[in-house]
Amino acid sequence: MAANSPDGLPSPALLLETAVAYRRAAALRAAIELDLFSALADSPLDASALAVRLGLAPRGVRILCDALATLGFVHKKDARYSLTPEAALFLNRASPACMADAFMFLSSEHIEGAFRELTSAVRRGGTSLDAANVLAPEHEFWLHFARAMGPMMAYPADTIAQLLGADAGNSWRVLDVAAGHGMFGIAIARLNPNASITAVDWPGVLAIARENAQAAGVASRFRALPGSAFDLDFENGYDVVLLTNFLHHFDPATNEILLRKVHAALVPGGRATALEFIPNDDRTGPPFASLFSLNMLVHTPAGDAYTYPELERMFLNAGFASCELHPLPPSPQSVVIASRA
Repeated sequence: MAANSPDGLPSPALLLETAVAYRRAAALRAAIELDLFSALADSPLDASALAVRLGLAPRGVRILCDALATLGFVHKKDARYSLTPEAALFLNRASPACMADAFMFLSSEHIEGAFRELTSAVRRGGTSLDAANVLAPEHEFWLHFARAMGPMMAYPADTIAQLLGADAGNSWRVLDVAAGHGMFGIAIARLNPNASITAVDWPGVLAIARENAQAAGVASRFRALPGSAFDLDFENGYDVVLLTNFLHHFDPATNEILLRKVHAALVPGGRATALEFIPNDDRTGPPFASLFSLNMLVHTPAGDAYTYPELERMFLNAGFASCELHPLPPSPQSVVIASRA
């Protein structure tokens, strides 16, 4: 939507704000690298005191903190800076919900570098860089992903476990496809002491998931199945199959091949659960979900952010009897739960 000036004439504000949007990410990255948020966790400080605590130049600290206040990451009152509730929860290293590593991953050279090739990806209709194609076997990208993104997925993981009714304690076999950090299967195992988890991913990634399972106290019910989800024999008899942040990497036909395999692995009445960034049917919102398609354009040959009707069609074509959509606010993602007859 075009921005207008107070007199109703077209304004270049949106263009200018977009042109310098990199400043926002750069300011947050610098603050995380300097551990500024942790330094403000206990009490408000002015720029001079904060500079002493961090061993930095007062001028640099003052300018950075003013920028963070402008962006809404800190409060400024009487020349002293303090954390907003969001910064205290998500950016303080002492917080169990800290997402600082997730931000550093999402703004990493691998991701930002691929976006510098967006023009080429648009011309080609898919990633133009071999190094950016995250679907390459055992791509190191997924090791960084597994290390960084676990805390960011804690809320959706816990919510999915509750949506599925894991707290009922039924004896479940759960297959976690492309498990990554393993937090989704782990959340079910923590809520349901009678659930066992089989996690599928590349060997190095599964080692990280096993570490997380050990830390959560569920390692005895965690089994690793290394390899490609498209090539492995899943076996059958699963009550739940998790497909979190996975389907968007592939075209619909490829997804339907996998979903038929998932369908065959489930017991009658079993459920497949997909976590996705799901845009509106016209694909112009919500902003995060709609713009996520760009990630798939620069990183994959044919992936996309799919609308709910598109996802529902894939599941139904693969033999599932029904689908349900569950938004997960304040997360930008939604859950699709598909049931086998």
